[in-house]
Amino acid sequence: MDQKKAVLLLSGGLDSTTLLALAVSEGHAVHALSFSYGQRHRAEVAAARKIAERYGAVQHVITDIDLRAFGGSALTADIDVPKDAPVGSGSGIPITYVPARNTIFLSFALAFAEVIGARSIFIGVNALDYSGYPDCRPEFIEAFERMAQLATRAGVEASSESEAIRIRAPLIHLTKKEIIELGLSLGVDYGLTTSCYDPGADGDACGHCDACRLRLKGFAEAGSRDPARYAGVA
Repeated sequence: MDQKKAVLLLSGGLDSTTLLALAVSEGHAVHALSFSYGQRHRAEVAAARKIAERYGAVQHVITDIDLRAFGGSALTADIDVPKDAPVGSGSGIPITYVPARNTIFLSFALAFAEVIGARSIFIGVNALDYSGYPDCRPEFIEAFERMAQLATRAGVEASSESEAIRIRAPLIHLTKKEIIELGLSLGVDYGLTTSCYDPGADGDACGHCDACRLRLKGFAEAGSRDPARYAGVA
């Protein structure tokens, strides 16, 4: 059993790309997993393909699931994406939350990990500079890991801690500024990534949704220029 095999959830965004570069730098043989889940645009899946190749994933699986069947989110239903709200000003869970998305994604990753014999699943959730999503909290990650020990052959048959499947979320307590600084130290090309909830047909970021505003704020605080393309910016 190769203990360095890892499954990594790769969205094509800033956080998961930083995570991929970090996992590879630590010597993991990364099997990247991305989803076409009925999101508003295909830009992130296209970005994930390029990123997986650039940063040395040994395998990249793109899985089709259709969360539009349920809707309930501005990312999977005909609901306007909120724009220009001050970062961190909202209360409650925003309409861009996709119901149970990380639970669903991690469940697929758990099955993938069992098949290939991986003992680490990496997810780029963040509990500081996040938008109020319940499935980005440390409590959720800890609970899912406990469930994984009960629900899988790998967990039931594990004879030691090192053989149990672990959910790795090394960015969870970092600010967006710190994540960007980490990525830059690892040589990440953030021009390949996309974070926007509502990009244009050409893939240019809107610059006004929560994801864009958090990203721009992080780059500004890191003293660096965001290389992503923004609509109306030359």
